[in-house]
Amino acid sequence: MKLASLKIGKYEIKYPIIQGGMGVGISWDRLAGTVSKEGGLGVVSSVGTGYYENKKYIEKDINGRPLETENFYSKKALFKIFENARKICGDAPLGCNVLYAINDYGRVVRDSCEAGANIIITGAGLPTNMPEFTEGFSDVALVPIVSSAKALKIICKRWEKRYKRVPDAVIVEGPLSGGHQGFTYEQCFMDEYRLENIVPQVIEEAKNWGDIPVIAAGGIWDHNDIVKFLKLGAAGVQMGTRFIGTFECDAHDNFKEILLNAKKEDILLLKSPVGYPARGIRTNLVNLVEKREGPAIKCISNCVAPCQRGIEAKQVGYCIADRLSDAYMGDKELGLFFSGANGYKLDKLISVKELMKKLVEGE
Repeated sequence: MKLASLKIGKYEIKYPIIQGGMGVGISWDRLAGTVSKEGGLGVVSSVGTGYYENKKYIEKDINGRPLETENFYSKKALFKIFENARKICGDAPLGCNVLYAINDYGRVVRDSCEAGANIIITGAGLPTNMPEFTEGFSDVALVPIVSSAKALKIICKRWEKRYKRVPDAVIVEGPLSGGHQGFTYEQCFMDEYRLENIVPQVIEEAKNWGDIPVIAAGGIWDHNDIVKFLKLGAAGVQMGTRFIGTFECDAHDNFKEILLNAKKEDILLLKSPVGYPARGIRTNLVNLVEKREGPAIKCISNCVAPCQRGIEAKQVGYCIADRLSDAYMGDKELGLFFSGANGYKLDKLISVKELMKKLVEGE
């Protein structure tokens, strides 16, 4: 099947493929820039930018950890990431993913606009006030991530009432994605929440608001999966984990190695300080946390609001900012390595160019 282009706001993306935003440091300038160059939508993750280029853009750190929210979500580093991504993709559409659950959400959305993001994607919560922070940047397209038609309805009602606008597109993410889920642990295993069952419901709701493009995400792996969801009525797909298996992915070689060696049974749902289940790979850290022997929790970076300054981290047994950044720095013992449910299918690294060709034309 020939894949049509994807239109989001004023931007046309050659292929209907969005590379999911992956923090800390999994999708930064090299990956996002190259995906956009090759005709998809590359998405920079705004999470943990303080670690970019060995923390050279931050004001202060403690024990190698960016101190407080303003350093963990470094504006200077985000600008540099976009500048370097643009050197790769030129003026092709480029996105930024900003989690709703983070501290300083509004400021980071604003930073993303100023840094040159064309499209901003937000998940991990209902971004009912997202347009508030993009005032003066009318060209920036806004794309929330939802897990149900009800969530889309709430967002559209609020946006229309307060801001006289609706989302430029919506991503519906099923329970097979890597990282944080929009479902309870039990719902992740129930048929009614499978992506193929929730996509048609979200498409129906989207029609009530002017036919908003619906993008399917969570567990999509190859050309056949893309075709399946396009035939269901989706305008495009978002894929994260598959892009980790590329040479250009910003992840540490050790991260890629752990993913390449993972078996199906190694990928599991974990408790997270963000308050949602999160899918990742069983490693030494997971074993330590299960025995309540994980590393000390100090909350230096103050990354996400639901954690309540380390209270939730202590409940679940690890600091998410520290453990994701350890994975970015290649620490196999204490790093937290997120993966989608199909991550075990990765068996070798290829270029983004080759991957895009496989996704567009078939294996």
